[in-house]
Amino acid sequence: MQKLTVTLVQKDLIWEDVAANLQHLDDLLSRQPISTDVLFLPEMFTTGFSMDPQKTAEPMDGSAVQWMKKQAQVLDAAVCGSLIIEENGQYYNRLIWMRPDGTFDTYDKRHLFTLANEHQHYQQGDKRLVTTWRGWKICPLICYDLRFPVWSRNTVDFDLLVYVANWPKTRITHWKNLIRARAVENQCYGIALNRIGIDGSKLEYSGHSTIVDFNGTALYEAMQVEDVFTLSLDKEKLDHYKERFQFLQDRDSFEIQ
Repeated sequence: MQKLTVTLVQKDLIWEDVAANLQHLDDLLSRQPISTDVLFLPEMFTTGFSMDPQKTAEPMDGSAVQWMKKQAQVLDAAVCGSLIIEENGQYYNRLIWMRPDGTFDTYDKRHLFTLANEHQHYQQGDKRLVTTWRGWKICPLICYDLRFPVWSRNTVDFDLLVYVANWPKTRITHWKNLIRARAVENQCYGIALNRIGIDGSKLEYSGHSTIVDFNGTALYEAMQVEDVFTLSLDKEKLDHYKERFQFLQDRDSFEIQ
């Protein structure tokens, strides 16, 4: 497939209320017909950025994962977002890549946000995910990972880099600049999906979810409103650019310990 159609859901998140957030998503998605290859949702999309996992965590067969499975089947698309997951007595900020057939991949957030003590409540991930979907190789990451280019460095193994996030308004300039940098340095498309609203910790989120191309050019940028937007990405243009400018052949080789 030369084109990949992506749909981003930028929304307010109801604080620590899984059922209410799932209902809100159902309402948003029912307002317009959606034809897409991937539906992207924010970080911790059923709770907001909560540091109280004992209150909000669900198992991998919980209501949120089941909701993702149902949506993937209905849309005939992959569904991607992160949730608070409990597993073997530990808690994870876990991204789930759900396919229409009910199979899925997971990624546990690598860079936990120490300024909010996320590292005291959640287990750190140690393995990056690159998943293949409809002819595209996609690397989905979570929020604070955006600040750490080594973790996302392309070893020529993905076409699209995605960050699902709860990124505060006070640092939104960083957000805009960093997603462009990650796309340019990795010669790939970049998606940065944020939320809006004010959370239970009184942090304000201003959206500015963005899709950029391999030149760092914004193809779409949402404002501070709830928005469900769809765009098609062109792999032929990406491949042509990478063939013409083979910068990554000069990259440094390294391993992350």
